Amino acid sequence: MQPIGSPDASPRLAGSVLRSVRGVRLLDGTVADLLLAGGLVEAVVVPPPAAAPVADAAGSGAGDEPDGVDLDATGWRVLPAACEPHAHLDKTLTASRADPDAGNDLVAAIEQWRAMLPGVDAADISARALAAVHRYVARGITTIRTHVDVPFTGDPLRGVDALVALREQLRGRVTLQVCLLAGSEAPDAAIAEAVARGIDVIGGCPHLAPDPHHEVTRMLDVAERHGLPVDLHADEQTDVTGPDERMDIVDLAEQVLARGLAHRVTASHCVRLGSLPPKRLEPVLELVARAGLGIVTLPITNLYLQGRDATHLQPRGLTAVRRILDAGISLAAGADNLRDPFNPGGRADPFETTSLLMTAGHLRPQEALAAVTSGARAVLGLPRAGTAPGDAADLLLVPDTDLGDVLAGADDARVVVSGGRVVADTRVGRSVDLPTGTVDGHLPTRQTPAPLSVVR
Repeated sequence: MQPIGSPDASPRLAGSVLRSVRGVRLLDGTVADLLLAGGLVEAVVVPPPAAAPVADAAGSGAGDEPDGVDLDATGWRVLPAACEPHAHLDKTLTASRADPDAGNDLVAAIEQWRAMLPGVDAADISARALAAVHRYVARGITTIRTHVDVPFTGDPLRGVDALVALREQLRGRVTLQVCLLAGSEAPDAAIAEAVARGIDVIGGCPHLAPDPHHEVTRMLDVAERHGLPVDLHADEQTDVTGPDERMDIVDLAEQVLARGLAHRVTASHCVRLGSLPPKRLEPVLELVARAGLGIVTLPITNLYLQGRDATHLQPRGLTAVRRILDAGISLAAGADNLRDPFNPGGRADPFETTSLLMTAGHLRPQEALAAVTSGARAVLGLPRAGTAPGDAADLLLVPDTDLGDVLAGADDARVVVSGGRVVADTRVGRSVDLPTGTVDGHLPTRQTPAPLSVVR
């Protein structure tokens, strides 16, 4: 049995293949042993009180068994590993090349990015993308869907080639989905070639096109022809003065229903939904639910980009997350951009997203957690991950503290498991010259966390 150690111990587990995770606290508060095999959770065993950890049939529980490590996770709790359902790895980590004082809205950010593009080649994209993936994985993310531009200067597919190659390099450790982001200026031939070179998802940005309906139709035609899923940037504006039938998501939902593409199409951003009054919003959401669309909300980037022209009562730049969940629509949440002209901040941390969903979106903790875990996997078309038998063994181990601290991003120690393999082990040591805190004259003690009911 190999002990996981304390949150401030030296990290040493990366690369370990796990056969079991023993004595770990589940989301419902139960302390259990997880038995893993073939990248899945094979069984969940709840030992009797005060009993020694239960060894499975594969062996005695010794940590040096050839078929995997038995990890003693006493003092830790387990969550499903997180997803980043909407990234831009071709743009990531370019903030240092942008004007730090620009205060970009969406149009200004696009202009800054396009000004950078002549100096961006495939090698540059590959290096920055891999550096960003290191950040994502260290913070608990094992699945990333990245959009990639089709630039109108230079090789239009240099980003596609770089990220498809990175997907193969990461296979077995990180699930990377490459989604084309074809603007209205991207020719049909370039889109067809991107499909031939191995993209996973068709995407575009109809809200920036001269004819949004044409762009929605064009992307769905390509996806239908090649049997690929679709993820469109949609309604990334707060202005709702036009008729509802001109909204991207309405057009998208109507076409999905007409074509029979339910549950294969995602609408990202959808900021306009957050600005609609209830009488206009409800029929739109009813249509979206019938079409089986998934929605991705991206708090940090849209809070940065949107509402800059408002003189007062600035809009939050979020879609209608509460109403979307109440309508039974699958909701995923991510960060979108990472330290680039569209978002100069960001930690590549799913708990930055959950914190914003709770504070700016007013979601309950369990709903915020689901948006970056089970909800995100549902929107991305992936099998469930977690701690039930048959779930993918994509897991995140965090200190067994109050889960509110975890969702607020206060706990830095994380052990990240992908398909039963530890892909990251992050521990944080601190030395602080301050008095020891007390509560009612006593040193604070670790409390048994209350169970959390997770929305699946």
